[in-house]
Amino acid sequence: MSKSRYTKLALACCPLFLISWNTVAQEEEKLLEEVVVTASSIRDSLQSALDQKRDAASLVEVIKAEDIGKLPDQNLAEVLENVTGIQITRTAGVGTGVQIRGTSSNRTEINGVSTVGSGTGRSGISFEDVSAAIIASVEVVKSPEAKTIEGSVGGTINLKTIRPLDLDEPLVAARVQGEQSSLSEDGGTSPRYSGTFGNVWETEYGDFGAVISASYSEQDANAFRPRADRDNFVAAGESASADFDFLPAQFFVQDYDDFEFETTNFAGAFEWQANDNLKLYFDAVLNDQERNEESSRVQTSGISTQRFAANITEFETVDFGSLQGINGSQDLGSIAAAVRGIIPAQVDDRFDPNLRLSGDTNSRNTESEIFRFGGEWENETLKLRVEASTSTSDTRTPSINTTLNFINPNTPIGDDNENATPIEFDLTGGSLTFGIAESEANAPTTAQLLDPANYRLRDVNVRRDIAENTEDAFRIDLSYYLDWKGIRSIDVGYRYNETTSLQDQVRSNLGLRSLDDSPSGDTFASLLTAGPDNFDEADGRDLFFPDFLTIDPSQVISNQDAVLETLNAAILAHQATTGSTRGGIDSPSSSTGAFFDVTEETDAFYAQANFDYDVVRGNFGLRYVDTEINSRGNAVLDGVATPTSSSADYDFLLPRLNLLVDVTENVLLRAGWGEDIRRPDFNDLSTAFSFSTSPNPAVSLGNPGLVPEEVESFDISADWYFAPASVISIGYFHKEREGVFTVQDSDPVEDANGFRDTTDPCEDGGIFNPIADPNVFAPPGTPPGVCVPTSQVVNGSAETTQKGYEITFQYDLGQFEEQLGWASGFGFIANLTEQEFSRSGGDEFFQATSRAQTIFNSLGAIDTVTFEAPLVDLSETAYNLTVYYEKYGLSARLRYTWRDEHRSNDFGSTQSRPFGFPVVQEERGQLNASISYDINEKFNIGLEAVNITEEETEQNCVNSGSLLCFQGLTDRRITFGVSYRM
Repeated sequence: MSKSRYTKLALACCPLFLISWNTVAQEEEKLLEEVVVTASSIRDSLQSALDQKRDAASLVEVIKAEDIGKLPDQNLAEVLENVTGIQITRTAGVGTGVQIRGTSSNRTEINGVSTVGSGTGRSGISFEDVSAAIIASVEVVKSPEAKTIEGSVGGTINLKTIRPLDLDEPLVAARVQGEQSSLSEDGGTSPRYSGTFGNVWETEYGDFGAVISASYSEQDANAFRPRADRDNFVAAGESASADFDFLPAQFFVQDYDDFEFETTNFAGAFEWQANDNLKLYFDAVLNDQERNEESSRVQTSGISTQRFAANITEFETVDFGSLQGINGSQDLGSIAAAVRGIIPAQVDDRFDPNLRLSGDTNSRNTESEIFRFGGEWENETLKLRVEASTSTSDTRTPSINTTLNFINPNTPIGDDNENATPIEFDLTGGSLTFGIAESEANAPTTAQLLDPANYRLRDVNVRRDIAENTEDAFRIDLSYYLDWKGIRSIDVGYRYNETTSLQDQVRSNLGLRSLDDSPSGDTFASLLTAGPDNFDEADGRDLFFPDFLTIDPSQVISNQDAVLETLNAAILAHQATTGSTRGGIDSPSSSTGAFFDVTEETDAFYAQANFDYDVVRGNFGLRYVDTEINSRGNAVLDGVATPTSSSADYDFLLPRLNLLVDVTENVLLRAGWGEDIRRPDFNDLSTAFSFSTSPNPAVSLGNPGLVPEEVESFDISADWYFAPASVISIGYFHKEREGVFTVQDSDPVEDANGFRDTTDPCEDGGIFNPIADPNVFAPPGTPPGVCVPTSQVVNGSAETTQKGYEITFQYDLGQFEEQLGWASGFGFIANLTEQEFSRSGGDEFFQATSRAQTIFNSLGAIDTVTFEAPLVDLSETAYNLTVYYEKYGLSARLRYTWRDEHRSNDFGSTQSRPFGFPVVQEERGQLNASISYDINEKFNIGLEAVNITEEETEQNCVNSGSLLCFQGLTDRRITFGVSYRM
């Protein structure tokens, strides 16, 4: 923390110190604050959460821990999945993203303090970076008050740790667990440890309370993600396989995702109740996560050149359905698609298809810190709260990604660093399977596939990126209690925050495209290892790539410098014998064109009246926000970087209203209305961009002209608390969004041969990438440099409407012990969310790629096929069903979660949109369960299972159910352990 930030914290809190010591000197006696008992069972936690929801002045959903460090799930994203209106996204089966009412544009706080993430986004800290073991409760604010910090579309998530002065007895708790993943290659057990200590001490100077929580966990998350591209076109008569038009096989990828997480979390809270009027507090939350990716990809490139020669033995009919585009609804029609066949090895000219083996050995090391220091002073008429906070995230990405080419010794070899391997594929039965065509005479054997001499180094991409995000904030809140009829208090406040985001891409990319440039695998055999051979374990498939070599990920993770030294020595020794002047691996250097440093200062003022008259209560108020942005970067022209800077400012007045009516003692009506803004992500504001050596990914271009999205929300709901720990609730929400952030793509045109422009500038779309390998987009032997797609975020001109309803049912049978006996331990929870979105006006459309347009033209499309930009990650229907049982020391829970299909930007191992449109992730359900038993008053043993039935994910291109292009075969995770509480 810089000296200036320490100074801000000290100056902010000095008045509280003066007040505290002056008050202590004058006080002769003290009264203890009323304490709150921590929930210690499912039933207690549900009742406590309902009480908090019922008393809240706005629409708030609450989840309480059942015991110390025991939220319903191990992962915070999966905890939030219990909340009505929330769906989550997963990475390798682990919850990482949260959508509230169909949007990921939300905020995350810890103890009311804004958090910053490890990237360039605005949603705050990543959920996988924080252990659920240190969190006591989770609040989701769906209807904000004037005092609620701006910046959310769907809602604000507040993660709360234990408050010391709420303890009524000393707290000592610990837990030891182990987790196993069904798809883990090593099959080991990952440990989890957590512990909490807390106490309150009564002294002559007041009550001091402290709670310290710590956790350490390791996790091995795995997923198999096969990908099959069929976005090319073969006209009738061009292939001996069919006398009709069809979609041939275009590209196959066997993607094995292996993420290893090591996370350490610490949370400390200290409170001093000096007297009845004054309380000081200090919170610290420290998170340290090392995430290592040891993934591998087997790619079959060059298949497209064999589309006429492939022996296709089976086809399916693909109905593309219709898309809503610029010219209204477009019926795209149906076409045949190859689903089974053999792609022979082409032994002249291009030597296709090629077998490429990639090691995605990425690391993300993130350290985040959150400090909060403040105090509250209160008497009969006033309450003053002063708080200073700082939130930081420092991320480093030491990564080496490599690609090898398999050189099949059974087929001819040309000058290029690649040659042909025959491929067999079978896409029937809803499974994307492919592998070596062993029936072909020139198919390689297992021994040949595992021989280092048959491999050549193709790419080495080194990354040392830096991401530093901070937010320093100071706020002062004043409440004035009134004796007026109806108006019970007036709240006013001011908040200042300075937010910064610095991103520096430090990289080195080396592409070796000829045999003269690239060394043989036997010259660096010490780095090679057999890739994972268990791709069949997820679904029992027979056809896959079990035998291949990659750069050993464990060596990359443990000693990257040694790996680079060995590779460089092999490269330079080989080139010395061939006379190549290509050169070796450069030291990673800062990409001046991709650097940016953005500083944002915001002053926010609010005034809010809180009313309570008869059966009506609530609040209304205004929040005024004024923001100034300064951005530094570089403009690169002809390879020369010139520092640039820009500034902008904006202000908004945000009215907000919340109304509650206590119709009866147990029936509550709510209504909320308000306005909010969503600021653009920092990278979307930057002019920086960077290139990769692949011609496929779209280059992300920034847009300094972006302005915040504006949101107007309305909520209405009715709650009936008809029994203890029970409720029936139904609500309706409606959001109007203007200036929604929308991605605009520009794709380079491909000619009849599938070739793109290889000169700068790209007059027909895209941007010239000087380091990209043209691959199939140019004739063989073309040097690096080709036009590639671009992607840019803009403010859409359309007005977007999101609306829907939410239903919750919760019923606990604990009140019927006399009537039901053992069965009174049961309880039931169910929630349902139905939502939809629509647009009016605007020009936010995705356009079909050049290759896809050829397909649609063959089906009768006259105009360019477009698709009105959807809201990604929005499922129209989602529900949760939970059954729990708690009695005789036994606690069990079974939860089934289901969400409808939704558009997604998660395309597996590619950043290019297939056919030019976001894919459709099909509907999916997941079953989780947990059970624990109290051995005695202090010890408890438990078992938890996530994704019991190992449900897979499916993604279709163009429309739901049309063309299967991606799969996600995820693991089952079992956690077992023992906990202790004094």
